Amino acid sequence: MEPVWSLLFFVALLFNFRACFKLLLDWKGMLTTCRFVAEAYARVDALPDEPALEADERTPVFLHLVPAYQEPDVGETVRALLASRYPHGKLHLAVVTKEVEEQAPHSAMAISTGEIVRRLRAELPPYQQKMVSSLVMPGEGRKAHQLNWALRPEHLSAMLGDQYRPEEVLVGVSDADSLPDPNALRWIAAEELAGRAADAYQGITLSLANFDRLAIRGRICAAQQSSIFIRVSIARLLNEPKRVRLYERLAACTPRLASVVRPAFEFCFRRSQICLGHNQFVRLSVLQKIGGFPVSGATEDSTLGYALGARGILIRPLPMLELTDLPETPEKVIRQSARWYKGVLDDIAYLRQTWRAEPTPFNLAQLCRHIGNKVVEWPTAAFLYPVVGFLGWHLAYRFWDRPVLFTLSIALPSISLGLTIWVGGIVTQDLLERLRPYFPRPVDLARTTLRAKFLGTFRCQTYWLLATRGAWRVLWALARTGRYEPAKTDRISR
Repeated sequence: MEPVWSLLFFVALLFNFRACFKLLLDWKGMLTTCRFVAEAYARVDALPDEPALEADERTPVFLHLVPAYQEPDVGETVRALLASRYPHGKLHLAVVTKEVEEQAPHSAMAISTGEIVRRLRAELPPYQQKMVSSLVMPGEGRKAHQLNWALRPEHLSAMLGDQYRPEEVLVGVSDADSLPDPNALRWIAAEELAGRAADAYQGITLSLANFDRLAIRGRICAAQQSSIFIRVSIARLLNEPKRVRLYERLAACTPRLASVVRPAFEFCFRRSQICLGHNQFVRLSVLQKIGGFPVSGATEDSTLGYALGARGILIRPLPMLELTDLPETPEKVIRQSARWYKGVLDDIAYLRQTWRAEPTPFNLAQLCRHIGNKVVEWPTAAFLYPVVGFLGWHLAYRFWDRPVLFTLSIALPSISLGLTIWVGGIVTQDLLERLRPYFPRPVDLARTTLRAKFLGTFRCQTYWLLATRGAWRVLWALARTGRYEPAKTDRISR
């Protein structure tokens, strides 16, 4: 049994080291993202204003899409998008609803989502009425189908005119609960006019729009879900170009060495592109080349990120903030996490197909990393890391006569636990409060009671436990029935 215990000891040591390293990376990622945001907002006043953008023929055209189904508060998002500080003639907004809702609105809604948009449009001044379209998609379909319906040639011609050029049009996507920053389009236009154009942009989304309506546990989950976007999603988009430029410098200096190390570099150091499905902008010409928004899975945004990465397109991080709602009950958080995990499972087939079509080290790395980090680790992390932490402490005494191994095996689980509380419960709250002056709408994030401070600090894993339950709900349904139908986040009943 001794070899078995020794193997378990080193496995536990490796996992505990990885946990510490990952928490430190998350901490650095949050600091990097928050610095990126602060620097951008400090220069907002220097962005070109609306008259300057209107006068420049190079100013990009934005087609902003809002797929909506059973959304009683969609009007707030429409008004927020219309408040963008951008030339009216270069911005068009399309809300895409479903025919099935038109025929049978939700019993808790007096009228359908499409009718809400049409009535709102009728109340707008004439110049804003020209900026808004209400499209109704026939038949069934998810968010990706609604987005692709809006991108049909006849709809594009009706909204943008017959003379539009796809390479000059950026397609934005927002959810029906999005509250975007009014300067987001100006920031992108400034980058385009300065010669730093990108084929795709991803902004920062924080799940804090309904923070005041949440209970303490809901506020903990809102902070943690928001932290994913700032410490992982945007931080990765900020770091990926640095890795690419590092390799390009190596290739310029020593082409032979670069060609030798390229497979290892792409397999070990390149990361997948992250799209969030809102506060997101992709060039129309690029979408047309890849066949529109992917419809193969439950979540089109993650698949779109993989599709862009496979084509060598680097998504540019957008520092402007957007607020969205967090599901307001634990059950709704679980259902949202279950839908996301179903999308993770659906992406396996897409990544496998991509790798078979082009068996590069990069495509293989995305498939392997996706399966390991998302498919396997997501549902098992809540069980795995406490177990390996205990094993690290317990098995350390078998190596008491080896000071280095003994010290590491005792220290790493303790450091991991401390970093979990520090990064998840303390630093996350502090950095979110630092970002508060830049929110498109005032939100009070302060923990005003001792109970809120205690639970927010030491129950920072609440969100991850709910997400784990969502993943296992999907796996259990697939094991029992062979299928799982993702449910929509319900924003009707609060």
